[in-house]
Formats: sequence, C-alpha cells, structure tokens
Amino acid sequence: MTRPVAIAHWFVNNLSDHAAGEVVTHLQVQKLLYFAQAWHMLALGRPLFEEDMQAWPHGPVVPSVWHEFKSYGWQPIAPGGASEDISQDSLNILTQVCDIYGAFAAKKLEAMTHSERPWIQARGNRPPEQRCDEVITKDSILKYYKETYGEMEEGEEAAQG
Repeated sequence: MTRPVAIAHWFVNNLSDHAAGEVVTHLQVQKLLYFAQAWHMLALGRPLFEEDMQAWPHGPVVPSVWHEFKSYGWQPIAPGGASEDISQDSLNILTQVCDIYGAFAAKKLEAMTHSERPWIQARGNRPPEQRCDEVITKDSILKYYKETYGEMEEGEEAAQG
C-alpha cells in the first residue's frame, strides 16, 4: 500500500504547471486524496492507503499529509516531492481522479466533500468551524460510493463526477 504523502506528491507533480498558472493547494490535495481513496476502494476493492481520514472543518484530511504540507498554508505547493512507486492499477485510478476532479478549485472540492454522507456523519452536529478529529471510516466511504455509483468491475473507469 502506498503512503498518502506519496500520493499527495503525485497529485502536486501531475497537476502543477506554474508557467500556465496551474497550481495545487493543500486544501485541494486533501480533497483529491479523499476522492482517490473512494474510487480506489470502489474500483479495486481495497484502500489506496491505510491511514484514516478525519472530518476537519474544511473537509476530509489525512493527518500525515497535513503535517507534510502545513508550512504552505493556503499557498500553492511546490512540485518535486517524491511520489515513490505506485502500482499501475492505482495510477490508473489517480489519473481518472485527476481527469474528473483535477480542474476543480479547492473550495469547489471542499463543497463537494461537504455534501457527501461520510464527512457529514463523521462531523455530527458540530458547528462549521469547530475542530474535529473524528475518523471518516473507509467502510462509510465505500458504502456511500457503492450506493451512489453502484458496484464497479475491476478496471472499469470511474463515473464522471
């Protein structure tokens, strides 16, 4: 299984083009990790990464990735970090996630995750900006995606979001 920080670097390296004005922020990469985890579990029947996501105020967060990129704040993340070896089947899912979600602004991705039951349930009735480290379980993500998109055959492309 791949470390979530390596997947985050993969997204930054594959979506950043500073010359064209295309940058990736920490908020954006966290949401891409959520969608990648969801589609990976749905399509391949196993998690992309083992670490749990938490229901933070601005959407799902992988704590280790937050620590890796926290110094960037709201600024773009510089490409170049090592993305280590990622299996080909996982790369296929990451590429699809980039194609589907990569063009969305961070705040749009945040709104999308805020509309999904796994984040909503993990947050409970907390006020919008209240700190929360409740886990968004992999089971809740997979159940929601199966109910929303149906079962997928291995290798089937992700539904257009």
